[in-house]
Amino acid sequence: MAEKLPELRSYRFEQFELDAARFELRRDGAAVPVEPQVLALLLLLVGNRERLVTLDEIIEVVWNGRIVSDSAVSSRIKSARRALDDDGRQQRLIRTVHGKGFRFVGAVEPMSPAAAAEPLAPASEEEPAPEPPAMPSLAVLPLRLAGPAGHHAFMAEALPHELIFELSRVRWLFVIARGSSFRFGPDADAARIGRILGVRYCLSGSLACEGDRITVTVELSDTRSRAAIWGDRYTVQAGGVHEVRAVIVASIIAALEIQIPLHEARGARLTSPENLDAWSAYHLGLQQMYRFTRTGNEAAIALFGQAIAKEPDFARAHAGLSFTHFQNAFLKYVGDVEAEAAIARRYSERAFEIDALDPFVNLTLGRSFWLRGDLEGSLPWLERSVTLSPSYAQGIYAQAWADTVLCRGAEGRAHVDKAMALSPIDPLRYAMLGTRALAHLIRGENAEAAQWADRAARAPNAHVMISVIAVACHALNGDDEGARRWAEDVRRRNPRLTQADFFQSFPFEESATRNRIAQGLARYGI
Repeated sequence: MAEKLPELRSYRFEQFELDAARFELRRDGAAVPVEPQVLALLLLLVGNRERLVTLDEIIEVVWNGRIVSDSAVSSRIKSARRALDDDGRQQRLIRTVHGKGFRFVGAVEPMSPAAAAEPLAPASEEEPAPEPPAMPSLAVLPLRLAGPAGHHAFMAEALPHELIFELSRVRWLFVIARGSSFRFGPDADAARIGRILGVRYCLSGSLACEGDRITVTVELSDTRSRAAIWGDRYTVQAGGVHEVRAVIVASIIAALEIQIPLHEARGARLTSPENLDAWSAYHLGLQQMYRFTRTGNEAAIALFGQAIAKEPDFARAHAGLSFTHFQNAFLKYVGDVEAEAAIARRYSERAFEIDALDPFVNLTLGRSFWLRGDLEGSLPWLERSVTLSPSYAQGIYAQAWADTVLCRGAEGRAHVDKAMALSPIDPLRYAMLGTRALAHLIRGENAEAAQWADRAARAPNAHVMISVIAVACHALNGDDEGARRWAEDVRRRNPRLTQADFFQSFPFEESATRNRIAQGLARYGI
């Protein structure tokens, strides 16, 4: 059994300090940017410097025993050496014992817990507030310890540190670096933080440990009004610390992807249309876009256009126009579907030229392939959107949709379940539920498909194509009453909708699946 990370011990070697309490590596007093897995690896090696640490131990502690490749371990070792100005040739601090493991061979001086956890100097009221950025901005504070936390106390700073690291990859959000936000205590006043750091939002919370359970509570505040915008509580088993951190961080990031844009749109509604700045117009456009109606889509197009007029290189506004023109084609809001498909592709390509690292941009570029029936061609872009932001629920959902229409039911179900877990109140939740229904349908699980299709079609903003899915699922499940009910809903909402329209939007790859669905729809006049 591998040893766990040393309990809040911290170490000094050469010009470095490895601080377990703060989950931080410092060089000459300045924090060194290091990925959390690399920090965990360093703590394991330095804490067990008197002996060889085997590959199995590294995998158990850093990856919680999950199966990983030797190259993954080698990559983390290389990153650890790079952070310490070491390399595989010198092996000045980290020595490889080929075929067995690794040893930390530097001279180490243990630091006292008090010295390691010494707080940073408080932020001064006299410091001038920076010019606030145009985009939404956020400061993440260390968590408040609610009672004794034992050897999990390091998570009070490790979790926020990892959140800052991951949120810095969210292209629409300006995130204050740890060095500034951690100068405030966990109970700092939101208005003061906003005044000194020039941010609109503050994320704070607490950490409590009871037995083998860890509870983390978080609250998102508006620094201008001090109003609490959103909060949540996460309770998990403490067995796999690093797994716990990953789950909580992913859930919080997915929630912020929804909650901050919603709040931005609410604030923008109080501004007269002619005085909207680019970001306000963009967030109002998002709100209209997610209504999934013809009139909402038209309003979104106008607002995204207004944002681009004020800021021509606003990548997300171009991506928003791609999304809305995709919607025009997908839901047949306009007659010339091919023209809308071309416009959707053009705007997504322009967005990509401006910011190739934005997950939303990559999502819209991937979805533009769907309108031409090239689902395989969409997958690299959808996968890239998730690589850029691993907690990006809409990107994961888009992968699920493509997998399902390609008749890869198991993969589709796995992806859509992850998307729904990450973002339980997502504006695309109806589509996630519908995709889960189709994933069951293509696997012949008709009863489950009908249940999920009902949930999808009843969800807020579900468009008429979701009702068509409900007709097919109930028809193939032999539920005549349910199929008739949803068929009437389809005719009420779009009496001209045909099977051809549905299959143009949902081009199932397997002819057998397509034929089953077609026969079910035909029995109810679609």
